[in-house]
Amino acid sequence: MLLIEPVTLEGAHVHLEPLSAAHIEGLRVAAGEPGLEALWFTSVPTPDGVAGEIESRLAQWEAGTMNPWAIRRLPDHRVVGMTSFCGIDQPNRRVEIGHTWLAPSAQRSAVNTEAKLLLLGHAFEACDAIAVEFRTHWHNHRSRAAIARLGAKQDGVLRSHRISPDGSLRDTVVFSIIAPEWPAVRMGLRARLQTG
Repeated sequence: MLLIEPVTLEGAHVHLEPLSAAHIEGLRVAAGEPGLEALWFTSVPTPDGVAGEIESRLAQWEAGTMNPWAIRRLPDHRVVGMTSFCGIDQPNRRVEIGHTWLAPSAQRSAVNTEAKLLLLGHAFEACDAIAVEFRTHWHNHRSRAAIARLGAKQDGVLRSHRISPDGSLRDTVVFSIIAPEWPAVRMGLRARLQTG
């Protein structure tokens, strides 16, 4: 299977659905939860910016560079965020999991752990990926710790990698999981889901 192909992924806690305009209202509610506005080091759309963000991600899907999903929490069936395969490099079977954000009510829960388990499983098992990357802002210490807890290894720091919307320069921390590491990472993620 190609990394760009839309697919629905489901676990016990989360349902990842190919992103569409049908998710606008649910994502507006999720983006409006208090707490996201303080995250200056990451990009989360405002409720009014959700439709534009979906349009942008779908344009990138059409260009073959992104495969976006809406994240639906199964216990209450609420849409609580977005994630994607991005930086798709099909010839080299590499992909990044990124452009992820979750409503505060879904953070630090089984939602993120299982979403990553489903995405990594799809990349390595269905799409035969060689490596999966994660990238985050140097100052996003919570994200860096969460990526390391997945079992990803830090590859390095891309200094002055991007110009942020406010004009500041972003240092990007790059992590990856390679195919031989996936079985151990999978066991770790499954154990975390079982222990809560």
